[in-house]
Amino acid sequence: MGEEIRKRRLDLSLRQIDVAKMIGCDEMTVVNWEKGHASPRIHHMPKVIEFLGINPLQKCDTLAQRIVSRRKALGITQKDFARELGIDPSTLARWKRQERIPTGHFLSTVETVLSGNQTWVLH
Repeated sequence: MGEEIRKRRLDLSLRQIDVAKMIGCDEMTVVNWEKGHASPRIHHMPKVIEFLGINPLQKCDTLAQRIVSRRKALGITQKDFARELGIDPSTLARWKRQERIPTGHFLSTVETVLSGNQTWVLH
């Protein structure tokens, strides 16, 4: 992801400090991302995606990968994501590990969330 951030920054003729201000982090954080020394933390992901204009996390094959990608794109923890889905965090963890799959009402809820047709207001 660091290379994508760097490419976008250069395409826009921005300095690392400019990108840092847009995302809400410090300049050295952007430097470390671009050099591959670190990856954006979960709370930075919404602004990183906004800056890039794409979601680099969307390249997913399985439902479990799509669930994790969406949660990260929203910039929320697994615990908060589970709460929003109305499930226990351990259930979400089982879905993520593909030990279980959502069915019925939960599958419908997950599909709505994955489609992006869900407005998130953390309780």
